Amino acid sequence: MEAVVILATTPTLKHAEKISRTLVEKKLAACVSVVGNVRSTFRWEGKITTEKECLMIIKTRKELFNAAAEHIRKQHPYQVPEIIASPIIAGSKPYLTWLEESTKPPEG
Repeated sequence: MEAVVILATTPTLKHAEKISRTLVEKKLAACVSVVGNVRSTFRWEGKITTEKECLMIIKTRKELFNAAAEHIRKQHPYQVPEIIASPIIAGSKPYLTWLEESTKPPEG
């Protein structure tokens, strides 16, 4: 199993909490940590702007990235939401085992 961390920002805590909960409910993520009061500076439509955002730190399996990204896009208010992933190159075995088990569909 290859694990990844997906980073995605939202404009409000309400958006982050809704997306986080549904990602976990659908087993597209084992855990989502939400960090509030992030300040993001970026170029949009030719202007540099700084906005307050919330950051979601999403722990999941690499094979679920596309489904998780699509789920985020469908619920996200931004025209171009940030959805990027980095590999987890190492981690505690019990945590990674839990991550894998938490994102498997029920057998049956």
